[in-house]
Amino acid sequence: MGVFLKRFSITDRACLFAEYMLENKATVRATALQFGFSKSTVHKDLTVRLKEINGALYKEVSALLDENLKVRHIRGGNATKQKYTECKKAWLKKTYT
Repeated sequence: MGVFLKRFSITDRACLFAEYMLENKATVRATALQFGFSKSTVHKDLTVRLKEINGALYKEVSALLDENLKVRHIRGGNATKQKYTECKKAWLKKTYT
């Protein structure tokens, strides 16, 4: 999908990233993965370029980015917990079968 988007202008791309993030409550990483761009490209489009293009959309995206920043440590803790829970299940299955 990234090759397809490279044909669009940077302004269109920034708006597309913003709309996707708002519709899906996505993170910068998830948006970058969805469209095949780097996290730094998506972040710059959303924080620098979008501010110049569409102020109202920028404010909404900025609020979502702030919310994602506030809960980042919780997501990381949950991911770590899930990782070790799966490791424990695999170890128990291997040990007792």
